[in-house]
Amino acid sequence: MENHSAHEAHSAGRHAGHSVADFRKRFWISLALTVPVILLSMAPGMNAVLLVLSSVLYVYGGMPFLKGIVREVRAGKPGMMTLVAVAISVAYSYSVATVLGLEGMPLFWELATLIDIMLLGHWIEMRSVGEASRALESLAKLMPSQAHRRNADGTTTDVDLEELRSGDVVVVRPGEKVPADGDVLEGASSVNESMLTGESVPVEKSPGERVIGGSMNGEGSLTVTVARTGAESFLAQVIELVREAQESKSKTQDLADRAAMWLTFVALGGGALTFGTWLALGRPLSYAMERAVTVMVIACPHALGLAIPLVVAVSTALAASSGLLVRDRMAFENARLINAVIFDKTGTLTEGRFGVEDVVVLGEASAEEILSLAGSVEELSEHPIARAIAEAAGTPTPAEEFLAIPGKGAQGVVGGRSIAVVSPGYLAEAGIDVPAAAAELTSGGRTVVFVLDDGSVLGAIVLSDVVRPESAETIRALKEMGIEPIMLTGDNAVVAERVASQLGIERFFAEVLPADKAATVQRIRSEGKVVAMVGDGVNDAPPLATADVGIAIGAGTDVAIATADVVLVRSDPRDIPSVIALARATYRKMVANLIWATGYNVIAIPLAAGVLAGVGVVLSPAVGGVLMSASTVIVAINARMLKVK
Repeated sequence: MENHSAHEAHSAGRHAGHSVADFRKRFWISLALTVPVILLSMAPGMNAVLLVLSSVLYVYGGMPFLKGIVREVRAGKPGMMTLVAVAISVAYSYSVATVLGLEGMPLFWELATLIDIMLLGHWIEMRSVGEASRALESLAKLMPSQAHRRNADGTTTDVDLEELRSGDVVVVRPGEKVPADGDVLEGASSVNESMLTGESVPVEKSPGERVIGGSMNGEGSLTVTVARTGAESFLAQVIELVREAQESKSKTQDLADRAAMWLTFVALGGGALTFGTWLALGRPLSYAMERAVTVMVIACPHALGLAIPLVVAVSTALAASSGLLVRDRMAFENARLINAVIFDKTGTLTEGRFGVEDVVVLGEASAEEILSLAGSVEELSEHPIARAIAEAAGTPTPAEEFLAIPGKGAQGVVGGRSIAVVSPGYLAEAGIDVPAAAAELTSGGRTVVFVLDDGSVLGAIVLSDVVRPESAETIRALKEMGIEPIMLTGDNAVVAERVASQLGIERFFAEVLPADKAATVQRIRSEGKVVAMVGDGVNDAPPLATADVGIAIGAGTDVAIATADVVLVRSDPRDIPSVIALARATYRKMVANLIWATGYNVIAIPLAAGVLAGVGVVLSPAVGGVLMSASTVIVAINARMLKVK
């Protein structure tokens, strides 16, 4: 799988045509040439040799910058390559002129050391951006090179991944990587999906369950039917999303680009002003030239140009490794401003399935016995309520003489006892009195079934849409961040109020038709709130697209990929506060980098111009290059310290 890392995207800009290895090679060769330049500069009568060595240095070491100025000027966006190219060209041209007879001191060693420092700075910069994107490289390396494809006669053949097709059956042995997205056909095992989802706990897999290509199989052997391969696979989509996010520009990046361009104009103008001022003050041409070159070097907006892209690369890769896929950088930046999060209830705050909430004793049996008896009867039914009861009962022994009662329940014989699990309507039709203790059980939109033993009421089982255990923690975390949680649901007000009160949500909208969800989101936005919409990515496309930030819980669905700005791979609502916290931390890093990258010039440029020359503080071009490179490294280190909570 091809790796599109951020440093490759970055190199397509001012470093086009040059790799990290190229800058490293140019630096070491230029440094080797610099040693004799410095030594010969101390000896008289060596100007001719110095001219030859410096010419080689200027052309070979300076080539990336000379090419860069051509690109920037053609694009109408002079920037840091322009400044470096002008600075080394001025120093070189002036030095050549002195060798040919112009009065003054040549700047050969200053030129050589300046080129060395610039090459070193760019090498460090490109390597830093590359290291920031290691998560992408790690993702690309997740896939195995081959798969064990099962043939029609039951034998297996090792084939390259490119040969796999949807519908093929592959065998995944213990300790091997899953070669493609698919569904388990045979076998059981635990699968480590941490590199894909950020979830450290291995996930148990059995027939019928989905596995993700690139995840690591555990102790069991699995036979998997391939569902998606190549560019359609989940891993390929993850890599593409992360790559797009890292390459996409943001509002803050646009600000940095404009600042870099203006800083270039300031540097060029400042260099010319410095040159003219020192000449007017009667200083030698060489002195004025050196001051001007230093101004242009020290003002190079390397740090400014790196301030935002590096934070973007780090935050996007960090998010991906934590199971947070950022699809739209603009929206992600807006996430720091979110003050309201709207949740679609079913499938987001709840699991979208019935679960046993309570067992109420109304006769002589215990709660455990009531649930066990009901589970034995419901074990043979496929109704959602029946499946929930059977699951809650564990592994009950199926009832004998099972009989479904259409629309009312089911009955069977369990241990010689005639047990029925029925609706309140069945009791009414049969003339069986509902105990007073059961009168309030249906409040809050709950579903209640009664368990009968030979016509006598043993107890009642209360069922409801299962609230995710993580939801309450999510709501609490959002409130602590000063964000209002809001619930949106098509269910009736009674059900909505029960779930909202259970989770601590004060504001909710019930009985909202799917077509009206987007309008509800827009209504909340019109209140002046910055809104995030959280949905399951299946039927929430319009509200996800309407919100300032659309967050899809449940990766892998086409609609989630197409409409959400952020996709939560783990389907865990607790990742929502993490998204917002990361967006806030990312913005703080961006601002801190911008302040440093522009602020240091306020002090550095006047020093470079020589305002303190009267007290003996004079910076050479090489020292200016060191300071400029140091600011770049500081910005890089600051970006790399970004963490996700």
